[in-house]
This record gives sequence, C-alpha cells and structure tokens, in this order.
Amino acid sequence: MSKDKEQVIIELLKVFRQYGYEGATLTRLSQATGLGKASLYHHFPKGKEEMAQAVLNYLNDWMETNIFATLRSHNQPIERIRAMTQKVNELYNCGEHACLLAVLSLESKLFAKEIQNALTGWINSLAQVLIDAGFEEKLAHQKAEDAVLQIQGSLVLARGLGNTAPFQRVLQRLPEELLKS
Repeated sequence: MSKDKEQVIIELLKVFRQYGYEGATLTRLSQATGLGKASLYHHFPKGKEEMAQAVLNYLNDWMETNIFATLRSHNQPIERIRAMTQKVNELYNCGEHACLLAVLSLESKLFAKEIQNALTGWINSLAQVLIDAGFEEKLAHQKAEDAVLQIQGSLVLARGLGNTAPFQRVLQRLPEELLKS
C-alpha cells in the first residue's frame, strides 16, 4: 500500500497527539498509518524519534503557513487576529484535538527546542500585530503570551471536561479582548 508521506505524517500526528511520545508505540503508529513496521522504518530509518520530528516539522510548517503568515499580513489587526483564531480552531478541530506541543512538552525533553521555537514564533507574530495596533512592545508581548496561554489552557480544560465550549469561548472573545487598551 503506497501512501504519500504527508498523509502518513498526518496519521502519525493523530497518534502522538492522543498518546504522547511514550505511548505512541510502533504498533499504534503502524495501525494508524496502515503501514507495516518495516515500511515505517523505510520512511523513517531512525524510528519513532524521526517520526515525531517529522510530525513536529509538519506542524511547524502548517503553523507558519496558516497562523504566522496570517498574522504578518497587511490586513487590519482585528482581521489578522480573527483569521488566526479561525486557523487555531481548524488546527485543534474546534477544541477536540490536544495540542501536540503541550503533549510532547509534558513527557520528554527530546523536542524542547522545537516546542520553544514554535511557541515563541506564535507569541512574537501575535505581539507584532498588537504593536501594529499601537500597543507598547512589552505590553504587546505580555498580551500575546496571555492569549496563547488562554488558548492552551482552554484546550486542556476542554479535553478534561469533554466539552469544547471553553475553547470556543476563548477563541470567540480573543480578538476584541486582545485589542482592548
């Protein structure tokens, strides 16, 4: 069975999101992708660590294209933040999917630099929108950190409660809340 590598990575992402790095066994990864263990090793010769790295690279590329680029557009700040929240909603399937960065950061230091870079990139891109909207740099960064914190926290709460309403509420009010003086 021949699958394109991007589709394999998307299937791997689902497993790492659900089970974390330690829980993403080769059996689970094989079942999710429909590829035998030998085929997985053919695509990822260094094994599970290379698979997780490929998933993180895919996620970082997705965030760059869909979130960071949106925040860097020349639209009005409110439009850029609304577009970001729509893409965040898509990324986390309306709050039903866990954040891979959060899951991996809880159990392993293997990918600490990649996780830090992804979160820093998100915070810096959002802070720049707030600076463009007239906020002082330090306050813009604090507000951006708080926004990412609210999104991440609402994902944890949504997953723990089995209810996506907190996540949806945060995304709905975030654009206007961020731009309040």
